[in-house]
Amino acid sequence: MKRTALALALSLAPAAAFAQATAPDTNPADVKPGAYTVEPTHTRVLFAVSHMGFTTWYGNFTGVTGSLTLDPKDLAKTAFDITIPANSVSTTNTKLDGELNSPEWFDTAKYPTIEFKSEKVVRTGKDTALVTGELSFHGVTKPETLKVSFNAAGINPLSKQYTVGFNATGTLKRSDFNQTTYVPLIGDEVTLTISAAFVQ
Repeated sequence: MKRTALALALSLAPAAAFAQATAPDTNPADVKPGAYTVEPTHTRVLFAVSHMGFTTWYGNFTGVTGSLTLDPKDLAKTAFDITIPANSVSTTNTKLDGELNSPEWFDTAKYPTIEFKSEKVVRTGKDTALVTGELSFHGVTKPETLKVSFNAAGINPLSKQYTVGFNATGTLKRSDFNQTTYVPLIGDEVTLTISAAFVQ
């Protein structure tokens, strides 16, 4: 009987946490300033590229690390960096994943990380900004611009950590990074989407 009661209590704990949680704050002016780090479990980097013009081919990376210094009242003082393990690439097709890790594509043994470091943040709206920075991929570093939108901030009801979330999108030409395999049969332009959670 005691075991049954304990099991029931444990199963209801997450639901109770959500019931007591306050809704995240969507006003960027209310976000706590300071230093943050990437919360990797809920941070994803997605990419999309044309596959012979017939379909759009998608993949993602996980295990992202990085940091954020945030000042919502003065975005010029805001900066972030992210580091992506290149061999975490996943397309839900193990054969394709192996090909992408090979020297013909990403060559992840030689170039194990993809990195973005911001250099300038310019507010474009109440909850949007343009972020310019340096993207390093496949042995090449190039300037890139991301469109960033603020999602929300608040206490995560499960981890109890103060969390802030953003989405960022951008496009690049993989040929600019010496990645020309099957261009133009496989598209040269790649769309990136970063859904990032940072914790304080």
